[in-house]
Amino acid sequence: MSPDSLVMLLAAVLGLAIGSFLNVVIHRLPRMLEAQWQALDDKDTPKPAARYNIATPSSHCPQCGHALNWHENIPVLSYLLLRGRCSQCRAPIGWRYPAVELLTAALFVWSYSKHGFSLQAVIWAGFASALVALAAIDADTTLLPDALTQPLTWSGLLAASLGLSGVNLHEALWGATAGYLFLWSVYWLFRLFTGKDGMGQGDFKLLAALGAWFGWPALVSLVLIASVGGAIVGLGLRASQRLAGDGYIPFGPFLSLAGLWVMVFGPLPILHVGMT
Repeated sequence: MSPDSLVMLLAAVLGLAIGSFLNVVIHRLPRMLEAQWQALDDKDTPKPAARYNIATPSSHCPQCGHALNWHENIPVLSYLLLRGRCSQCRAPIGWRYPAVELLTAALFVWSYSKHGFSLQAVIWAGFASALVALAAIDADTTLLPDALTQPLTWSGLLAASLGLSGVNLHEALWGATAGYLFLWSVYWLFRLFTGKDGMGQGDFKLLAALGAWFGWPALVSLVLIASVGGAIVGLGLRASQRLAGDGYIPFGPFLSLAGLWVMVFGPLPILHVGMT
């Protein structure tokens, strides 16, 4: 095996491991936030003795509580060996667990293929990992946690300032600003005319983060890709009667998909105005 193939294999293995960790974040971070909000609302309520965070308790079956052994915690392989079911209660294991692991591995391999063995490969792999987590969390809970969106924005600005993202700081700064203000304006216009909330404020912050990473000239492509993707899925759900007339589809997964698309394929050429 050539050195390049070996490093690519290591990138894939690391991506699988990070994908397994992302599954933990996707499952636990919303529950951690809900517990914090409840604690603020019920200050006089006794706090539960059991700790619950990203590291504690150890991975277990959510149905029967069976603590996973090391051989049940191997990314993708364990899912295949267990045939997608808990070894104790035989409850089904969601297909998204291996899907997140495989997608993250593919994005890590792409980062290495594009940027080689470099700091740029590391930061883009981290960027992609954050988008995968945000997409899944928003799909599950309609939440885009500040704990992920804000570091993503600041890291994008920092990467631009250090010349690591391929975007200059001026474009990154205005990308973050314009990205936030654009969806903020859409939100308030929709609310003014309908009296309803058309999207969550986390969407503003996610588009700001994408603007920080890709610069303001890529915002039109990002919004168009996300909007078209959301429209296609929404029409499909309505046609299959899986979405009620007043149903809500989270926009975060489509913004995340747009971010990954632009990372891999670049902005739509016709709409990518002004970036050199």
